[in-house]
Amino acid sequence: MTTHAQERDDLIVAAQTGDAAAISRLLAVCQADIRRYARKHCQDSDVDDAVQEALLVVSRKVSGLKAAAAFSSWLFTVVRRECYKLSRVMFRYEPLPDELAERRLLKKPENDLRLDLAAALESLPAHYLEVILLRDFEELTIAEIAARLCENAGAIKSRLHRARELVREYMLNSEA
Repeated sequence: MTTHAQERDDLIVAAQTGDAAAISRLLAVCQADIRRYARKHCQDSDVDDAVQEALLVVSRKVSGLKAAAAFSSWLFTVVRRECYKLSRVMFRYEPLPDELAERRLLKKPENDLRLDLAAALESLPAHYLEVILLRDFEELTIAEIAARLCENAGAIKSRLHRARELVREYMLNSEA
């Protein structure tokens, strides 16, 4: 084993015992690797945040690491998770076009919504309308609908899902 690798292993073991100086030194030694890994797995604008968050996680949780040999894979898992968290935050705030249309629907007067829903139901092919009426208006279970229509439950679920999607599309398009 090279002296560099041995020094790093010694730092990891010391950091696991809670030695603050060892933790600080270990973070300094690992920072370049963390940054390089973050550049490959994060948006450019998130690299610094991912590095900082990963360093915080490592400093807090290195004492819980069971084996020094697992440090590298654990470290890169921490960085990858931080990159993933940052990418989720970035996408969380961008409303999708359908969400905007749904918000407009919620602002519509109730009577208009009823008329739109009635028109949407009337636009459905008979086999889709039938499952919606049985499930949502007569409140039958999937098994009861399947028995009544002599179909398997999976086919009924698929048909019901597709029928609801068609109603949803009609309602959203009536806004446009």
